[in-house]
Amino acid sequence: MAWDIQTLFRRHADGIRRSLMRRGLPRETAADITQDTFLRVLAALPADGTENHNPKAYLYQVSRNLGLNHLRRERLAGLVDLPDAVVAEISDPAPTPETIACDRAQLARVAAALDALPERTRRAFELHRIGGLTIAEVAREIGLSTTRTWALVHEAYRHLVLATGGL
Repeated sequence: MAWDIQTLFRRHADGIRRSLMRRGLPRETAADITQDTFLRVLAALPADGTENHNPKAYLYQVSRNLGLNHLRRERLAGLVDLPDAVVAEISDPAPTPETIACDRAQLARVAAALDALPERTRRAFELHRIGGLTIAEVAREIGLSTTRTWALVHEAYRHLVLATGGL
């Protein structure tokens, strides 16, 4: 017996989804189980000579069984709707070890790029970016004009972007 799954899907998928929804499943769950039905049938078609010569009935039976299995799992799981505040307390805000390692590598690249800058350029950048000083305040601190100070800070930014790959 050769079943054309594509044709069967076009003909019966909506009906199967609606029958699952009538059994109390939400629309999204019914759509997922409908797809699972066709995947299950595609993976293991009934053997030739079996009693199921009616593909439509077979599909509906598979979807019914999958729907019942889903409802059983939901009852066993005992889903609880938690407020956002409780969920926030459950989740771990600490970074993963991979994130820590990646961040450390990025910091090392930035530190190396800063060390490669000329002293005056690095100082101007650090005063402006890390110290939070305005360009005029940085210019007074290092004894340069605001235009030259801005050029140094811009040069430091460009160097950091090129050296770190745009971090």
